Amino acid sequence: MKKMILCCLVAVLGCGVFAVEAKTPQKKGEIVTTVFTIDIDCESCAARIMNNVPVIGKGIKDIQVDVPSKEATVTYDSAKTSPEELIKGFGKIRIKAEEKPGK
Repeated sequence: MKKMILCCLVAVLGCGVFAVEAKTPQKKGEIVTTVFTIDIDCESCAARIMNNVPVIGKGIKDIQVDVPSKEATVTYDSAKTSPEELIKGFGKIRIKAEEKPGK
């Protein structure tokens, strides 16, 4: 009787291990930081960017806006968005953006 219970227990645990291995892990993109030249003049434009992060793009982890240099540094998940999509996102909030060359 003990052997039968032990065999059933081992079978159940073994199936659980195989079920966990059968799940394919969700592929994550790498975290990328891109600098954009943006057409802004004041702090209210910077606030508009900060208040509309979900509109700009998915997977954004951080945005740093520097008004004097007219740059936005965006850290994002490359599996969820791209620089081209982020430029479109800036356009949705009426801010012209271009990827800064060499960054």
